Amino acid sequence: MKNLKSGLFIFILCLSFGVAYQIIVNSVANQSRKLDYAEINHIKYGLFSINEWKYQLSEIIQDEISDLDLRKNKEQLKPLVEAQLNKLIDSVQEHIQKKNKTTFKGRMKQAFINTFVDVKEIKAGVPKYADEVIKIMNRPKSKKNIKELMLTKVEDYFDRTYEQQDRSAIDAIILKLNAADISATREKLNQEIKTAQDSIALYSWILLGLVGLLFMLAAFERNPIPSLHYIVLVIALFVLLFCGVTTPMIDLEAKISEMSFVLMDHPVKFLNQVLYFQSKSVIDVFWLMITNPKIQMQIVGLLMVIFSIVFPVIKLISSLLFYYDNWGLRKNKIIHFFVHKSGKWSMTDVMIIAIFMAYIGFSGVISSQLGKLHAADQEIVLLTTNGTSLQPGFYLFMGYAVFALFLSEFLTKKFGDV
Repeated sequence: MKNLKSGLFIFILCLSFGVAYQIIVNSVANQSRKLDYAEINHIKYGLFSINEWKYQLSEIIQDEISDLDLRKNKEQLKPLVEAQLNKLIDSVQEHIQKKNKTTFKGRMKQAFINTFVDVKEIKAGVPKYADEVIKIMNRPKSKKNIKELMLTKVEDYFDRTYEQQDRSAIDAIILKLNAADISATREKLNQEIKTAQDSIALYSWILLGLVGLLFMLAAFERNPIPSLHYIVLVIALFVLLFCGVTTPMIDLEAKISEMSFVLMDHPVKFLNQVLYFQSKSVIDVFWLMITNPKIQMQIVGLLMVIFSIVFPVIKLISSLLFYYDNWGLRKNKIIHFFVHKSGKWSMTDVMIIAIFMAYIGFSGVISSQLGKLHAADQEIVLLTTNGTSLQPGFYLFMGYAVFALFLSEFLTKKFGDV
């Protein structure tokens, strides 16, 4: 019976190794996917991009030109044509007068024109001239030429309106996913992230369940737990701690999920515009701090990793040495300190509270700030989203902190507070 129970402990531990491997591999890969998704949906490539505005507006203007019907707009067009014809007549008259002033012969011509040509009578016929011009413009060939000329001018204007953007990061992401274009890349990333996120969450709960099962079996031991079982529990805690500090604990995301309005009966729409995104594990935060040029940040990062990672690891190792008492280490002051006194120095519980408070704080700040941007009326729709969320790494780290308390109880049960 004892051998059977020991075999069960080892079997559960082996399952935990396999599940932990899947969590770490999938988490690292999914963290990269999330960063890629945030990059290609960043607001600098969309709502804040002149090129994107140019693309949407050019399509609208080209559609309007293609659907242009001069007959339907005759009432609006005729005054414009008349104004241009009047301006043309005035310009011709001014040009002739200016030219005729320079010579005697010219002055004679001008006197003749002033006597026999009445400009007012010419301008009186402008409405008829305008009708003829519009009639000519409505001919199929003329309309085609006008539209082609307008489209050419529009294209020329938009070609001269552009923004120099470095899109190498987007091109690299598209190439990495072997997608056809940016839309296909977004769709593929979105699907892969969702699938991986569900898988990571499932594996995380399985790992917590397996470790919980080990501690439950150990708790039902009538006598102090055997050495093999204790080793298995310590290794299981190592697995939880390692998964907790190497996988993302929190995702911080703020985005405009939709900004849309109608321009000339055409929708102008921007979707999933990411304002800010970060996905960090404890190791990521430590590396971010330690590589910061400010000495204060480096000190904080060093203290964080010492009291939240190094201390727990040394405590687990010390508990093993204390349990077996090799070379009389049970009486060693350092071993005794880490087994019985280091709890007040370990900051795993503080780290958990800090991360949870950071989650609440960031979530509240982001929701508050995005709420000020939110608008919904007939002219414009602006929908904001707060995507801040706790990730499986947080629950695994918290699981380690909770189960570590039970491990100390098992050790005290066997040896007392020596």
